[in-house]
Order: sequence, then structure tokens, then C-alpha cells
Amino acid sequence: MFVHFPNERSPQTVGELRRENAGAVLRLIWAEQQLSRAEVSRKVGLSRSTVTGIVSDLIDQGLVFEARMARSRGGRPPILLQVREDFRHLVGVELGASHISAVVTDLRGRALRHAHRSVDVQGDPERAQQVLVELILQLLQEQGLSPSDLAGVGLGVPCPLSSPDQLDPNILPAWSGHAPGARLVEALGVPVLMENDANLGALAELWWGAGQGVGDFSYIKVATGVGAGHIIGGRVYRGGGGIAGEIGHTTIDIHGPPCRCGLNGCLEALVGRQSLEQRTGMSLQQILDGAALREPAALEAITEAGTALGIAVANLLNLLNPARVILGGTLTRAGDLLLEPMRLSLAQRALFTSVARSKVVLTTLGEDAVARGAATLVLEAALQDHTLLTNPSASRRRRMEVPS
Repeated sequence: MFVHFPNERSPQTVGELRRENAGAVLRLIWAEQQLSRAEVSRKVGLSRSTVTGIVSDLIDQGLVFEARMARSRGGRPPILLQVREDFRHLVGVELGASHISAVVTDLRGRALRHAHRSVDVQGDPERAQQVLVELILQLLQEQGLSPSDLAGVGLGVPCPLSSPDQLDPNILPAWSGHAPGARLVEALGVPVLMENDANLGALAELWWGAGQGVGDFSYIKVATGVGAGHIIGGRVYRGGGGIAGEIGHTTIDIHGPPCRCGLNGCLEALVGRQSLEQRTGMSLQQILDGAALREPAALEAITEAGTALGIAVANLLNLLNPARVILGGTLTRAGDLLLEPMRLSLAQRALFTSVARSKVVLTTLGEDAVARGAATLVLEAALQDHTLLTNPSASRRRRMEVPS
């Protein structure tokens, strides 16, 4: 698994140094799954006495335990350490334009329970936030958990963030003045991290999906909206202003229809759910079902969407040359009916070397990719600062921003 942990600034106090060292030990044990104290000391570059003290603290807190005795190589057999993966749980949530999906995971990222609710997120933020809290509490109750069992909540939103807790009013004007992260902190009393949904899809693919072992790739989510998340050098690339990845608002047809962002001919205006439904008079599910049955109008809509998507991916390959492009979102249920016209369009517009060195694949995580990525966002932060696991309530205000 290829996972990059961002470098933190140099610690300024003894307490910060201890926390950083404890985090390094915890991350190593988590990544290796089982490791002896001597191996930890050697790999993390800390003295055995320092590692022994850190491990003792982690064991006392219940976060790490002694799993088993390893085979002796002469002398006393070493005891292998392991992270207690049910010590805390994580909740990841996707706010879609017309739905909310949530997942509960353990500290190994395993999805334990899922929930989905249809709601007008785009147009009714007050109702959406109410459902958001209800859905999380329902999930926790069904799993036999309470908010105190959580390390935090990750929240994926279908637009860029204008601040750490404000959705872009140009894309979702109804959300102006609403702060969903603060609402969750108030309701649950745990840290909340927010991020763009496509970035979270990319993060999930990096840790658990088709992006494992790939340091540079792009994830494109095609649903009501269209967004991209880019992994460069094993890290999510957000750009100078945090809006990198808005592939849905790149121009595909200069004479194309108006988009909700105020521009014309955007990719989203050609392949997004609302555009497809308006042009065909069918729901997206009817389009997908009809295309599978080779109904002409539905098949034509999917073919046109694939062609437009191919243009966008060609531009992406020529510009960034990612090693892999991973497609997710509702529209990808069309499978090869979407991929074939997309690949044809792509081949006609991208440089041969870009196409030859990049692979276009479908997500392996299904439609939980964004929610799992949101949970992974909290896991990544917790492995950077283990106090998010041992004392999440005390960490909640300091951890409202996504680690850079």
C-alpha cells in the first residue's frame, strides 16, 4: 500500500516532540501490522528506551497491545505489537447533490456498516444537515457505538471549500452561511474534517482501491456533478487555492449549454445527471437501464456522455500525464457502454505517448469510495496525531482543518 504521511513542522516544545515521536511509532506499527519493540526502534530511528516508554504509554491507553511472541532467533523471543483496530471507530460521509451516504469503519479502514438516504442536499441545507446528524446517530446505534467511540467524522462535499467549513456559494448558493462541520461538532462532540468529494475518492483509491501502489493518478467522479481528485507524489493535490480538480467546469464545447456554475459548455453540463435527464426526459437510472437494453435514446445519451468524457480525459492526460485514471460515480454503472466511446474519443485527442503510458480503469470501491475516503481522511489525521484517538474531544477544535 502506497501511503504518504505529510511532513509536519519541526516540534517547538518537549510535548510536541513526544507527540511527534509517539505518532511515528504508532504509524509504523499500524503500517507493519505486527512489529517488535526492537524493530520499531531500528526502523523509526529512536532509542530503545524512548520506544519502550512510548509503547508503554500506548499500551496503557489501550491503543496498542502485545499480540504474540515471535519466533526466537537466539535468546529471548520478541513480543510483537499491534494496533487495537477497534479502539476507536471512524465515520465517513458523502454529501451528494441529492443524497447522503455514510459508512462506519474501524482503524484498519474496514467498512462495518453503511447507510444511504435520499435528500435534497443541493437545495435544502437545513433539512440535509438534520438528516446528516440523524444518519450518523442511526449508524452508530446499529453498530452498538456512541459518539464517544469515534476518533472523528470525515465529510465529503460536492464542491470546493471556500473556507475549512464553508461550501463554495458559487456552486451551492443555498449553502451560503451554513457550516456543516460546526453543526456536526456541536451534535456529536468529536472532530470533523471536511474535503471535496472527488479528493476523498482519490484518497480512498490511494489507500484501499485501484490507486494502491500508484504515486500519480487521477480519480474522476461522474454523478450529479463531475469532479476530479489528483494524487501527485502520493499526496492529494489541491492547488494554490484549493480548487484543483474541478474538471467538471472545464470547457468541452464552446457552443454548449449553460452550466450551473455560470459558464457554458462545461463537462458537467454535458454529462452530469441533471443535464442527461433534461435532454432525455428520463431519470438517470432509466437511462442506465435503457442503455443496458440497447434502447436507442438511452444508448445515445450514454455514448454522447462517453465521448465528452473522453475529451476531458484526453486533456487531462496531455496536461498531467497521470499513470492511471480511475473513474467512479453513478454514471460508471454503464460500464463498457460508457468506456468504449470514451476510449475512442480519448484516442483521437490525446498524444499517443500519454495514452500508452496511462491506464483508464473503473473504481474497485463501488459507490462508497467518497464515504470511505472521508473516513480515511480522519484516519490519516489520527495517525499523524494520536491524541485524536486517545482524546478526540480535547482535539476537536484544533483538528477542524484538513492536514496539508
